[in-house]
Amino acid sequence: MSEHQPPVTPCSEPVPDRIDTTRPHPARVYDWFLGGKDNYPVDEELGRQIAGLSPDTKRIARHNRWFMHRAMRWLAGEAGIRQFLDIGSGIPTEPNLHQIVQGTAPDARVVYVDNDPIVLAHAEALLSGTADGVTAYLDADVREPERILRLAADVIDFDRPVALSLIALLHFVGDGDGDGDGAGRSAGAYALVERLVERLPAGSFLVLSQLTGDFDPESVEKGVASYAAGGVTLVPRSRRGVGRFFDGLEVVEPGLVQVVDWHPELSLGDLPVETRPVPIYGAVARKP
Repeated sequence: MSEHQPPVTPCSEPVPDRIDTTRPHPARVYDWFLGGKDNYPVDEELGRQIAGLSPDTKRIARHNRWFMHRAMRWLAGEAGIRQFLDIGSGIPTEPNLHQIVQGTAPDARVVYVDNDPIVLAHAEALLSGTADGVTAYLDADVREPERILRLAADVIDFDRPVALSLIALLHFVGDGDGDGDGAGRSAGAYALVERLVERLPAGSFLVLSQLTGDFDPESVEKGVASYAAGGVTLVPRSRRGVGRFFDGLEVVEPGLVQVVDWHPELSLGDLPVETRPVPIYGAVARKP
């Protein structure tokens, strides 16, 4: 492996026996929604249940993915960001984040973070970036913000601007989930984001997308129940609730919107005209 492609970090050494094929995993269910092959029958079963409740599920997953594409093009292009920390990266579906940003900025440095061994099995693909850039993968959970930041510092210079990517992740983190503070209390999704953003220098960006029940609460609640039956937490949030993640940041235009409405002009032909709501909010915000 070249000096531009560091090996998977020690915390990410393969551990195949950790793969639990008896319970669905959000990354693998999402892979099924996107038409991927890296999922198990238990993931497909849950995916089909959810798709049966809402036939738009696969369409919504694609729009979330396309939002990521456009946001990363903007960050690597107009915003000039060269360092990216993608937590909850999921199973790589081309083009993946590093391919988007290194296509614009070949020297971009990308650290992927996920906690599913199936994603770890794809680390080699995740690490195949440009010769001038760096890509790396950490096997870690969003509920371990200090550990993520410590390990990512081997690749990312936290004295220079960073784009923190939390795409379709936080609706799997409840308001009381997370690692404890040593006093028996646990940090929820808002506190976890606050910890991560606090470490970023001025000029950094947060890009985030989150499921909402604002447009079709009945279908979303059925989805919540289906995920719960599979042992997975799903927490839709209102527009106001999603907006809380950006407290203290400068949200760039067009603001917090349905993902389909975020800079559609940055699409490379993959964004159809939509007349139906896409129940995922997304935004990009700058740390002043």
